[in-house]
Amino acid sequence: MTKVFVHGVPETSLLWGELREQVSGDSVALQLPGFGVSLPDGFVPTKETYAAWLAEELRKIDGPIDLVGHDWGALLTLRVATLGDVPLRSWAVDVAGVFDPNYVWHAWAAALLPEGKGEAILRERRTGSIDNAATFMIDSGVSTSAALAMATAHDEVMSRCILGLYRSAVPNVSATWGTQARTPTSSPGLVLIATGDRVDNETAARETAERLGARVAVLPGGTHFWMFDPTGTAAAALADFWASLP
Repeated sequence: MTKVFVHGVPETSLLWGELREQVSGDSVALQLPGFGVSLPDGFVPTKETYAAWLAEELRKIDGPIDLVGHDWGALLTLRVATLGDVPLRSWAVDVAGVFDPNYVWHAWAAALLPEGKGEAILRERRTGSIDNAATFMIDSGVSTSAALAMATAHDEVMSRCILGLYRSAVPNVSATWGTQARTPTSSPGLVLIATGDRVDNETAARETAERLGARVAVLPGGTHFWMFDPTGTAAAALADFWASLP
């Protein structure tokens, strides 16, 4: 089995370092184009392009694949899982409430949508103090070294990719991806609900899980960055899920 981890924004694959040490077996943390790495020639950063890229990357990996997504990585994971054209042994995501048909973008994402304003917000973030840029992550449990490294990786290309993702998902991701997300997926799924994640909504997340026939695992007190949980609760939830699969 290969565990494949997909990060969100404004992050890099460093997000998964500690969790990967806690889970057994082979694993790989993919790095989204433009997030600490260059963009391929002709790559236009939209949710459709990233979803197609993820599907293609997964086809290159020896299976069976257990796919895990966080934040925008979770939304891309759900897109791949609901289309069903890439063989997966399983999938697991957080922020499943964002996949709800009635979801309204949270304040930070909504502020990025207007032309000019979004550019200014991200320019200030990447050109200001690295310590300030990393503060939110550190305050939410991310290790200082990982938070600083991810903040340092935020350049103009990453800003452009962040804006491309959000602006291609108006009013939300389900507006265009929801049609394929109304029935259970062909592979087993797990929805992780971190109770301290202000991006997510537990009720909406549970409804998404029910529509997709997925199980639910609650991470009490978990933040948006639950993968840095020193108690091992998140790793145990994933391990229990994987152990239950054929």
